[in-house]
Amino acid sequence: MTERAKYGAAAVAGLTGTLPNPFPRTMGPNAMKYLQEVVASGLSCDMLGRFEKAFAEALGVKHCIATPGCTPALAALSAAFDFAPGDEIIVSPITDYGSIQGLIRENYIPVFADAALGTVNLSAETIKACISDRTRAILAVHKTGLICDMDPINALAEEYGLIVYEDACQAVFSEYKGRFAGTLGTAAGFSFDSEKTLGSDVGGCVVTNDDDLAEMIRFVGQSRGAVMEAHFGRKHVVPGYAYRMTQSTAAITLAQLEIIREQVAHRDKMARLLMQMMAEIPGVTPIPIPDYQGVYSCWMFGVSIDPTQFDCAPEDFAREMAEAGIPGAGLGEYYLMPAACTFLEENARSGVYPYSTPPASYEYFYSADSCPNARDFLKTWIRWSTFCEKYQPEHCELAAAIVSQVADKHRL
Repeated sequence: MTERAKYGAAAVAGLTGTLPNPFPRTMGPNAMKYLQEVVASGLSCDMLGRFEKAFAEALGVKHCIATPGCTPALAALSAAFDFAPGDEIIVSPITDYGSIQGLIRENYIPVFADAALGTVNLSAETIKACISDRTRAILAVHKTGLICDMDPINALAEEYGLIVYEDACQAVFSEYKGRFAGTLGTAAGFSFDSEKTLGSDVGGCVVTNDDDLAEMIRFVGQSRGAVMEAHFGRKHVVPGYAYRMTQSTAAITLAQLEIIREQVAHRDKMARLLMQMMAEIPGVTPIPIPDYQGVYSCWMFGVSIDPTQFDCAPEDFAREMAEAGIPGAGLGEYYLMPAACTFLEENARSGVYPYSTPPASYEYFYSADSCPNARDFLKTWIRWSTFCEKYQPEHCELAAAIVSQVADKHRL
């Protein structure tokens, strides 16, 4: 049988090591209180509305539309945009399938801009090379919690009349020049899945300051594209979805929101300390935190290995790190979407809709070689998504010692 991907606690259940992992999660003190309110009300309380209001206020935006997860959040947003089949969305190449699932289902065509050299994120320069007369939007993914340089991206988008939106699923309360991730474009998607920084049982949301877009997200993404007609009832005037967060998830997520800012500040402090320690190991390079980034809401920690300095492959280096006590250490080549989503290349070669002409205007190719910076970066990047707010300075010291020991063992 095919081995299916695992998520949340199930994904780390078999991991061993001497460093912390997120599970069991630290729960907000009011979690049980809010869950009891839901039950005691017979499901009639508006816990969902309370969470949406609280998260919108925390970010300083007008609208928060809560969804069952981050993938549905971005899918609802894709459905709300008034684009046509065959229109192009430029997307970060190093991300998760959840970033692109919605636009694929709407028959938009993902175009992957390369990552900037030496990092996980795209840039205005790599985006500009991908713009065509069919480009309608840019989806910037803030991978690991590091924020893309958004001012140049927004300036480029304004020049070409494009929409900019964000995948902030790994960057809750990361800061860019004093502004939060998710407030830097027209809209943004967030994740509250159990393994994420603001971890609930599951969940996500879209945030925006655009009144019309918020209404369209609720209409198409949550009300299934249905309107009420007198003497008839529901009429579905557009194909829609029922991506609504549950009351119980809203209760847990509201409680988690109450403790998240302190946790994020601690993650930032520990990530910076760990980066300093890793940078002292010859042949090992942590991803640099850009000067424009304030708080780094680090969800995933990683280092790049210089293969010319060691007598083992990066995959073996990562395996020894995991065996020595860093749970979940490994390569993340599967984050390279043009290589991981094999159906895209198959559909493009076969002319499957929307790659047929029309609605497509061009021929498209998807492979690792289409984004060489991202491809090469991921070949030597070792990450672990078990980095969490449980880290203390002694854990950073232990992680650095483990990497140093493996490096010394294999140093040429």
